[in-house]
Amino acid sequence: MLLTEAFCYIRDLITTNMKILNLVFLLMASVVFAQENLTFDQHREIVSPEIHGDNSVTFRLLAPDAKEVRIESDFLAGNGFGKGGADLKKGSDGVWSYTSAKLASELYSYHFVVDGLQSLDPNNAYLIRDVATIVNIFLIGNGKADTYKTQDVPHGTVARRWYDSPTLKANRRMTVYTPPGYETSKESYPTLYLLHGAGGDEEAWIALGRTSQILDNLIAQQKAKPMIVVMTNGNAGQTAAPGESSTPMTKPIFLQPDMFSGNTEKAYPDVVKFIESNYRVKKDKASRAIAGLSMGGMHSLVISANNPGMFDYVGVFSSAQLQPKDAKAEAYANFDQKLKTQKDKGFKLYWIAIGKDDFLFRQSNEFRAKLDAIGLKYTYKETEGGHSWSNWRDYLTEFAPKLFR
Repeated sequence: MLLTEAFCYIRDLITTNMKILNLVFLLMASVVFAQENLTFDQHREIVSPEIHGDNSVTFRLLAPDAKEVRIESDFLAGNGFGKGGADLKKGSDGVWSYTSAKLASELYSYHFVVDGLQSLDPNNAYLIRDVATIVNIFLIGNGKADTYKTQDVPHGTVARRWYDSPTLKANRRMTVYTPPGYETSKESYPTLYLLHGAGGDEEAWIALGRTSQILDNLIAQQKAKPMIVVMTNGNAGQTAAPGESSTPMTKPIFLQPDMFSGNTEKAYPDVVKFIESNYRVKKDKASRAIAGLSMGGMHSLVISANNPGMFDYVGVFSSAQLQPKDAKAEAYANFDQKLKTQKDKGFKLYWIAIGKDDFLFRQSNEFRAKLDAIGLKYTYKETEGGHSWSNWRDYLTEFAPKLFR
């Protein structure tokens, strides 16, 4: 009896161990199979965009059931405004592809359109928001866009700060760049106040405009003075960028209803007061600059004219005196006289830049004629291209080294 029980025990033990051993072998085989599949899948990985040695770029999209695939990008736009398009060709493996011509050094954006439906490139993890549109981006280096790249240089700090605006009766959000070494220094710095265009917010210049990269690189090259850059939300009816405030997460819109209310311009001294109360900055006119693009350019020229003792440097990028003639806001009242007062009080630089293909080119010339009529001296920069971030990044790159000299 004891012998039989012992035999059964040994038999069961062997059976159990065999099951465990079989399970181990099965798991090992599964791991090997998974590794083989992983290696196989890696060899089939789709690269898009692929930047070639001659700066042409190939875009690819796996869409075997699609009837038509297009790419829309600013490098295909003929007039520097918006995006042009081109068709991708389908391969036998279901991968659609398109190779561009040689591209100039620049930061580009693009998206696909698959059978009429806009789509992102699933193989490109680099995304950016422009108003309500999400697009992919890529950068062609070895040229001017190297200024937009993150280089191996000392870096500044980018912070989102909330401040109180008594004029607008709201707590509002801004983005502040402090130069390398600010935290450990006892030095006081000059300040550039930088304003976005219509549809933008306090994220626009730091994301689309690459402000921190540009300033880091210019400061490292000793082309620009170390400075603080303040990027505010120019929409008086918003407290912060979409998704960053207590308001519902609704779709961002391009034209805010209060664009010409004058409230942004009227409330801007609240911004200056906050910065000069919370940062080590120089508090004299010679240490303050204001600049902006498009709507922000209009804000800059209006704010500086309404506060002629505040800014010694003014930058107007792709803009003009845009407010409607029947606008009744205090900020726009008696504006020609305000410009004359600004001229009489003096300033160090009034810098205007615009592209030849910009839809505001005519209005910009009309504004310059107004300045000419009253004898307000300015520096004028006319470039190729249109109403685009390509130009605005260039303008910031050229404007910043001229400040605080």
